[in-house]
Amino acid sequence: MSTRGLMAPAQAINPPSQFEGKFGRMFPELAPAKFSEASLQNLAAKMTADGEDLKDGPDAEESGIPALYTYLGQFVDHDLTFDPASFEQTTQDANARIDFRTPAFDLDCVYGRGPDDQPYLYEDEKRLLTGDPLQGGNAGALDVPRNAPGRALIGDPRNDENAIVTQLQGLFLRHHNRLIAEQGLDFEGASRLVRLRYQRIVLNDFLPRIIDHSVLGQFRSHGRYLRHKLVFNKAFMPIEFSGAAYRLGHSMVRPGYRLNDQVNLSIFPVPGQPEGLTGFRRLNPQWGLDWARFIDIELRPYGTPGDPPASTPENLNRLQLAYRLDTSIVDPLSKLPQSVGGNMPSLIFRNLLRGMKLGLPSGQTIARELGVRVLEDSEIKIGKLAEGETPTPILEATGDSSFAGNCPLWTYVLAEAMHHVCPVDIPVAEERTVSIDTPRLGPVGGYIVASTFLSLMFNDRSSLLNADAAEQSEVPETYSLRDFVNYALGL
Repeated sequence: MSTRGLMAPAQAINPPSQFEGKFGRMFPELAPAKFSEASLQNLAAKMTADGEDLKDGPDAEESGIPALYTYLGQFVDHDLTFDPASFEQTTQDANARIDFRTPAFDLDCVYGRGPDDQPYLYEDEKRLLTGDPLQGGNAGALDVPRNAPGRALIGDPRNDENAIVTQLQGLFLRHHNRLIAEQGLDFEGASRLVRLRYQRIVLNDFLPRIIDHSVLGQFRSHGRYLRHKLVFNKAFMPIEFSGAAYRLGHSMVRPGYRLNDQVNLSIFPVPGQPEGLTGFRRLNPQWGLDWARFIDIELRPYGTPGDPPASTPENLNRLQLAYRLDTSIVDPLSKLPQSVGGNMPSLIFRNLLRGMKLGLPSGQTIARELGVRVLEDSEIKIGKLAEGETPTPILEATGDSSFAGNCPLWTYVLAEAMHHVCPVDIPVAEERTVSIDTPRLGPVGGYIVASTFLSLMFNDRSSLLNADAAEQSEVPETYSLRDFVNYALGL
């Protein structure tokens, strides 16, 4: 879910050559889709939601996915990819682009190059450094470690882009250190187990939440992912993934988040609220996350619909849920601060223009190549997939015939998800069942994301998918992000 650019420009990283990967094309023979910049600006404007106040109560735009999965997706992106080339240097020559992350789920964004090569990330030869205490959330909330000017001392500086992903990074540090303290593991043993748990979460918890189960079923038999079911099986980073399909997370972002009882902030500064959740600085000491507001580590009330600010304790204390996958992106992402967006403040337009500059095929072209049903123009709808909303077919919404049978891949992936909706039950404190219709990636978007994840993991000899039965059994198949968070918090 390429959330790169979500909170701030990527920071330069210069690892040794063995840490470099390559970008490439999943569909190298397919022709690029072409549009004018004016057409893409028009589409970006139609994909931008109207501004709205921050909500505490149930929200018609919420999915059945706890909000922390949005930022797990961002964390995964930073673990897999980093292209330091500026936006202006974007080119259709995928082979000329270098991925400055290892294209593997190896947590190099946490461990860097290890305690011998980067000792400033470590407390000693085994334990990672952690940061200062934070207030307002769960007991023992911590910032990440920082130097005197306030820059984060972590494996990938991008994981300090915003207050949520910063504290998720901190959970990985704490999880590792708890394994050292409680199980007596050495560095290699603890880091190996953290990686295996992380990979189990990615495979069996994260992917099934964002990809339609019929699509994932293509890659599995009896609940197991199998290498021979992969058509795409390459150890490089496809630009169809990094430049379009995995940018699904931008649709899941809420306008803002309640961090704890006292703090409810927009993701970026907005009129009337000069403070935002932007990072690359010491966290406000009152910004400690109440993790049960982001992941279901305990039962919280579902709450009742109401106008902000929260008018009831139930609304104030509830689990926040990611927004639905659809072709509507929250307004703050169209108004990036100058320090983040430069002279192109709309992240929506940046995504569309980047896809064209990379020479990505249209969504329809890839659907035909995969032999799956191609969405009609009337089925590619722009807007919110929420009760009381009426998304509009792309040609009617834009009045632009250049999109006829020729939808930008990123928009197509989101529009396709709107046709793959499944009810998801939400765990709530009330004695009732709450089920929310939740879109998931369909045959094009789901294929690109699942193929990329699985091919990278199968091509990593040290991954969970290549582990022997004894090693795989160390992490139960049902292991989830909730379990990971609980352990990191000492619960």
